[in-house]
Amino acid sequence: MIITIRLILLLVFLSLSTNTSQIVYAKGNNNNNVKEACSVTRYQNLCIHTLAQFSNTAGRTPSKWARAGVSVTISEVKNVQAYLTKLKKNGKMKGRNRVALSDCIETFGYAVDELHKSLGVLRKLSKNTFSTQMGDLNTWISAALTNEDTCLDGFEGKTEKKIKLLQNKVKNVSYITSNALALVNKLASTGLEFIGN
Repeated sequence: MIITIRLILLLVFLSLSTNTSQIVYAKGNNNNNVKEACSVTRYQNLCIHTLAQFSNTAGRTPSKWARAGVSVTISEVKNVQAYLTKLKKNGKMKGRNRVALSDCIETFGYAVDELHKSLGVLRKLSKNTFSTQMGDLNTWISAALTNEDTCLDGFEGKTEKKIKLLQNKVKNVSYITSNALALVNKLASTGLEFIGN
């Protein structure tokens, strides 16, 4: 029951927050590319929705899908961080909520740093250091996910409308981050011959 409610909230949030004029849907066989890439993720529909625009360029190359996943995640994390900052500046949150919001902004800053390091590594994959790079990527993206989850801890049990919206935005970005981690893990499991350009 709780999972169903969460899923409904996520779908409502996505439908309200998505600017459909900016979405580029893949067509034909290219749509199979994004579906195949996203098959390893926990949130497959969200993955397909957020990464469909990369179907032509990423093709069937796991390294390109991992880069796309991390790139989209960086963009989404920055969007949520900007939303949190704006929320803090408007001064409507007081007391414990304001402290939790400040902590959120800080943890999202750490997440952005971890994700940028990850993207840098994905742009310079090397057969000589592939295993180490995959370990670093797993550590950094997992840390970004932990930072996002930590943000939610400060608002646990809160039911106010603006808090629920904040929680939904943070949960959504954590799902996108989880998908990016899955794409990186897919790259790690496929090995060196699939690094691509």
